[in-house]
Amino acid sequence: MTSFRRVQQCATFARVWHLFDCKWQDPYLSAERIISYLKGIYKPIYHPMADCGDVVVAINTKKIALRGDDWRKKAYFHHTGYPGGASWTLAWELHDKDPTLIVKKAVYRQMRGNLQRRHVMQRLLLYSNDKVPLDIMGNITHTIPTLKPVPERLDHIPQEVIDSFPKVMEYPENYILK
Repeated sequence: MTSFRRVQQCATFARVWHLFDCKWQDPYLSAERIISYLKGIYKPIYHPMADCGDVVVAINTKKIALRGDDWRKKAYFHHTGYPGGASWTLAWELHDKDPTLIVKKAVYRQMRGNLQRRHVMQRLLLYSNDKVPLDIMGNITHTIPTLKPVPERLDHIPQEVIDSFPKVMEYPENYILK
């Protein structure tokens, strides 16, 4: 076996660290993409009984976007395991308690039917902001593309770019801006 083939085979079986930015992303649609990296579905050696998944670091979970009235209407179930320990919590209340829980529950729910999901979930690292420890950032080698692009705020665009943007129409001289 040549050294190139040996390195290629080692890279195929190695765990890769991926970064996913959850800012303004739907957690349920993002969970589908995160699952394919956690389980290693994208790898050519994937088999449902083999543990060939990678590590995913999800940042900015505090800035997720839910659809419609889901912040007020979606409720999450939790049971402590004791009699009378069942509770339902609204999405906004759960997000206020822990900003990473909605993404964690979305990914966990997406893996239904997987007997190894508790072990796979240990490879998912969630951070509510973009401050990740340096030892974890040093391991990240790939960025997972987001589902929807995050638009840039107008107050963050330089004035030169705004002035160079083509104008659709010219206002008349007697037009009054308020």
